[in-house]
Amino acid sequence: MPLQDSHTANETDTFEEEISARLLERIRAEIARAGGSLPFDRFMDLALYAPGLGYYVAGSEKFGPGGDFVTAPEISSLFGRCIANQCAEVLERIPRADILEFGAGSGALAVQILGRLEEIDALPDRYLILEPSPELRERQRDRIRQQLPRLIDRCTWLDGLPERIQGVVVANEVLDAMPVHRFRLDDSGEPLEICVGESDGLLTESAAPIRSPGLADRVWALQAEGLARTPGYASEINLRLGPWLSALSERLERGLALLIDYGYDRSAYYQPDRSMGTLMCHYRHQAHDDPYRHIGLQDITAHVDFTAVVESGLEAGFELAGFTTQAHFLIGCGIDRLLSESPDALEQTLAAKQLLLPTEMGERFKVMGLDKGMSESWRGFSVRDLSDRL
Repeated sequence: MPLQDSHTANETDTFEEEISARLLERIRAEIARAGGSLPFDRFMDLALYAPGLGYYVAGSEKFGPGGDFVTAPEISSLFGRCIANQCAEVLERIPRADILEFGAGSGALAVQILGRLEEIDALPDRYLILEPSPELRERQRDRIRQQLPRLIDRCTWLDGLPERIQGVVVANEVLDAMPVHRFRLDDSGEPLEICVGESDGLLTESAAPIRSPGLADRVWALQAEGLARTPGYASEINLRLGPWLSALSERLERGLALLIDYGYDRSAYYQPDRSMGTLMCHYRHQAHDDPYRHIGLQDITAHVDFTAVVESGLEAGFELAGFTTQAHFLIGCGIDRLLSESPDALEQTLAAKQLLLPTEMGERFKVMGLDKGMSESWRGFSVRDLSDRL
């Protein structure tokens, strides 16, 4: 049966307010147990992923016109069908291969990939989805069952990484939602850690001596490259990226990981005029930079340092397969041909512009390929490879 939202607007608002209040109390209690403050990454972790309460695991709608933001699969099926064309190129070279999607959101991308692969007779053995939210799992399952009922048995939802996998890993707008550490330079240029405390029931932010292992070393490494040196400069560092890629590499025996997100190479990420970092929040299609509003009801993101991604990937045992803009990746994967074959070409042309134009998603979003156990030239990176910028 399709999922239905039986709540009225007032009931939904009341439910969300209760969830937010409970999450705030949970965060305040953890601050108290930690002695009065938490590293920002722990606050972000709780705000997004606290069991039953965090933004990505509670029941509010997140994707599309009725949510807080729109991702590429909601804009046009062309996006997922292009991803499928890249997947097919990998799957034809690996017998009995799977696809693993991280954080499948509304399920739109899974439907698009599976639908296209069925069209060209290139289906994987299994389509695995690693999704932390029970509510989103049900939405994904319901969507696939409605639109591709014959393929639902090919789909499996996971609680953690599989023991082993061969094939394709897809992570669309996953890295930007990883909790990040934040730092600020004092008047002498020395790094401090941004932490979250509480005063009179409200969350507060302060800069204190660094206590998170590895953070100071990473800031000093940036400064050794001539970056992040101006007093007052603030930004983010994702210390969870390395362990995540290491765990993925341990399990991916052979195949290609596609990482799709908004971000920059390191020199652009930490350029002097980006002096307040890239942290951004999304609430009902409004973007702002205050992570302490709408606790548990808004997305909190940071742009991706793709130089850090490739460094961590190489250290974990991957090879860099390519790095390019979303526009060039989609062109390499045949978006023009898919568009010409579409029965609603006019409508899809307007959507394609959002995916491709530099002023929309075309250049703001990047695609990185990390492969393991195979050295191939993949079609998605054939039009223009920007790996030399990293």
